[in-house]
Amino acid sequence: MFCILQQKYNSNLSVMRAIHLVIHGKVQGVFFRKHALEKANDLGLKGIVRNLPNGNVEIFAEGYDFRLKELIEWCHIGSPNSKVERVIVHDIAFFGYEQFLIAI
Repeated sequence: MFCILQQKYNSNLSVMRAIHLVIHGKVQGVFFRKHALEKANDLGLKGIVRNLPNGNVEIFAEGYDFRLKELIEWCHIGSPNSKVERVIVHDIAFFGYEQFLIAI
């Protein structure tokens, strides 16, 4: 029984997915994108982070589910000088990013 449960648990760790996040609050001019880039690279994620004209920040990220959950948790906190009010997350189709970049 333990082996079956352990196998099921381990298989959930390898689920790949892609997400789109929009982070609201004081997230521009506080190095949010730089810190998001560092966090995503530490987690081995691929995608982009960019400022939106309305003052929000947008992230497209691809990777293992458990790593994406860590990024989402980090986005609720943000960079040291940011003040995150809300994070909206949607599952999306894979794009096939090769690395994680700050987009302009």
